[in-house]
Amino acid sequence: MSRLLVPFADQHVEIPSISAGNIALAVGLKQTVTGDTIVSSKASAAAAARRAQDENQTGKSCGEHANIILSGVEVPDPVFFCTIEPPTMSKQADLETALDCLQREDPSLKVKVDPDSGQTILCGMGELHIEIIHDRIRREYGVETYLGPLQVAYRETILHEASTKETLDRTVGERRHIVTVELTVRPTDGSSCDSAFTEELQTQLSAEIKEAVQNGVHSSYLQGPLLGYPVQGVSTLIQSLTMETGTSPAMVSACVSRCMSKALKLAGAQVLEPVMSLEVTVDEGLLSFVLGDLAQRRGMVREIQSRHDSKVLLATVPLAEMMGYSTTLRTLTSGNATFSLELDTYEAMNPQDQNSLLKKMSGLL
Repeated sequence: MSRLLVPFADQHVEIPSISAGNIALAVGLKQTVTGDTIVSSKASAAAAARRAQDENQTGKSCGEHANIILSGVEVPDPVFFCTIEPPTMSKQADLETALDCLQREDPSLKVKVDPDSGQTILCGMGELHIEIIHDRIRREYGVETYLGPLQVAYRETILHEASTKETLDRTVGERRHIVTVELTVRPTDGSSCDSAFTEELQTQLSAEIKEAVQNGVHSSYLQGPLLGYPVQGVSTLIQSLTMETGTSPAMVSACVSRCMSKALKLAGAQVLEPVMSLEVTVDEGLLSFVLGDLAQRRGMVREIQSRHDSKVLLATVPLAEMMGYSTTLRTLTSGNATFSLELDTYEAMNPQDQNSLLKKMSGLL
């Protein structure tokens, strides 16, 4: 940090220091992102981490994990995504620079590259969020971009336990790589995925091979068997692994990944859709219009509260049904209503809705 400034309208006044509770501009911070904590030294960071651990025993000490300093901003997973493209390839570098800067400022914005098509994927928290990012790229960075259709970020899981075995036999150059893996996948409660080895394998395998196995498992969690969405609520147990001398870790990862794909298909895949918590504040006389529209969107009313002269509707509704909701609500209420959305949970789709989604994604609808 090179300088501290205090803003007064359109002027910035340099100051030597800033006290707690005040707001200032810091100049010279090149690697910081929203949610970072600025400290005077590594020793101060370590001391702060120790104090945080003492207050909350669930944390990890900075001494054990030097990259963990203090907790940052908790950001939920994105629920919408779309492709974003510059007008010409000559503007691709400018677009990447803009997206890098915006991600540092906005942790809820995620950017990734599709490994198959090479397209840049923009992931955000809602329609308005992505529209604002699109507008900021144009206004602040001077790059006109094109957005693809907005899509919902679904998840996938499995319905029951399944075991399978896979053998990879491949010759690369003059070396033959042979590895056989047997594993079991089973559904679990919660949204996380994990993996483990049998006690025998835990002691037999080297750290390098265990890491290769883990890489193969977790790469499979990123792409589900139905639609290629990330997998959640799955636990994997590596039952056995045999390999010829000289087999590379990369081949082990490839074999595990193939075995995982087979197991996930055998276990019966299920699509999970994001379900949002919806809060609508509306005049009492217009509430019936909002309720009627919500019923058509597969919404479930939790509670209706009174707040001054208005009614507050609390409900849950699948995100896929909320496309263009702001425009519809504005039309129904003549602009006399406000709403907010946040991710509540992921729920299994019923068979009819899942089949419709599968047909739509495969181009049959």
